[in-house]
Amino acid sequence: MRCSLSWAVGLLVVCTQACQISDDKLLDRVEQATIGYFTQFADPSTGLAREREKDRNGNIVTTGGSGFGLMAVIAGAERGYFPRQEGVERIARMVGSLETLERFHGAWAHWYDADSMQPFSFSRFDDGGDLVETAFLVQGLLTAREWLKGDHPELAARCNRLWEEVEWDWYTQGTDSLYWHWSKNHGFKMNHRIKGYDETLITYVLAASSPTHPITRECYEASYKTSDYYYNGKEYYGIKLPLGMELGGPLFFCHYSFLGLDPRGLSDGHTNYFQRNKAHTLIHRAYAMDNPKGYRGYGERFWGFSSSDDPYLGYCSHHPGTESENGTVSPTAAISSIVYTPEESLQVMRYLYRDVPESFGPYGFYDAVNLGCEPPVLDHYLAIDQGPQAVMIENYRSGLLWKLFMQAPEIRQGLDKLGFYYEN
Repeated sequence: MRCSLSWAVGLLVVCTQACQISDDKLLDRVEQATIGYFTQFADPSTGLAREREKDRNGNIVTTGGSGFGLMAVIAGAERGYFPRQEGVERIARMVGSLETLERFHGAWAHWYDADSMQPFSFSRFDDGGDLVETAFLVQGLLTAREWLKGDHPELAARCNRLWEEVEWDWYTQGTDSLYWHWSKNHGFKMNHRIKGYDETLITYVLAASSPTHPITRECYEASYKTSDYYYNGKEYYGIKLPLGMELGGPLFFCHYSFLGLDPRGLSDGHTNYFQRNKAHTLIHRAYAMDNPKGYRGYGERFWGFSSSDDPYLGYCSHHPGTESENGTVSPTAAISSIVYTPEESLQVMRYLYRDVPESFGPYGFYDAVNLGCEPPVLDHYLAIDQGPQAVMIENYRSGLLWKLFMQAPEIRQGLDKLGFYYEN
């Protein structure tokens, strides 16, 4: 296809501007654009985060992604991307919707149809409470409560009421484990124990921290820590990984629980969680540099593997060690790890922004890039991939969301109960 002279000149101007942008301006541009997913693209009636930009299921909103969105809105207001009052109003709209949606012993469903306000089944028997998605949402609600309580105590109290109404102990079935799902139609039919090490740590932290429906430490010890992929202790590329599956698993394990929960110095006597997540991230980078399957572009500027959309397989987890690892890099993986590996993550951001400019769209970086495909960019957006980027960039720049969430006195108490502490 032949290009016009004006188009070529325009592309040259864009590339020149991209090459000249400073790291600070790049971070600002990425953060502001990504927050736009939770403001400009939020469902206008509920204020909640849409599951994805191109959704064949209809106007579906996501609860976990909305928890990330609450935190992103706070970051945007504090950055001055929009007036603080607008941020408050957006949170009020979201809270009002969450108060109205059907809940299941206090927990929300994974998805809702924003037009009908009814739960939308995530899978055949998953049409009720989703405790993990609820945890991601509550992480955002507690962060919002702390942000609001000085100037907007009534709205903060509504956030608090939603948190206190979650019946974490119901989801034990009276056993020593937490279970992921409960449905009024199918009960505990899915029978999915929440075991780690993975993205679900925040679920146990919040369940232990609950002032109204808490679980015991024994529940955490007997369930979360007993999977065959909890303890690791192996070295990959000379980097020791204390917890997690082979090669660490998808990088969202390092992000979802730690958007509010501050990993810096967090320890349980066996693992320093900041160092564990940094190791996991660096293993991904080392894998890309090794590039055992010979995929195009892998290296120190192009790495990071997580669950995301995929040009071949649809939504999947194409992380190292799986057959699904097929040359696809998820920008959210490296970018959301910026708190652990700032220079290495910035290297990926610079490369994508300057050398693969089509990877950056109206709401930040698109969901997946595979340089062996034509076109190389899968121009989709997902709430659960955009949210961690916005939140972790802000945590890297200011620590804002960590500070707010950790202000909640219940969280310190819950961490103490589970045997966590902060190293000096």
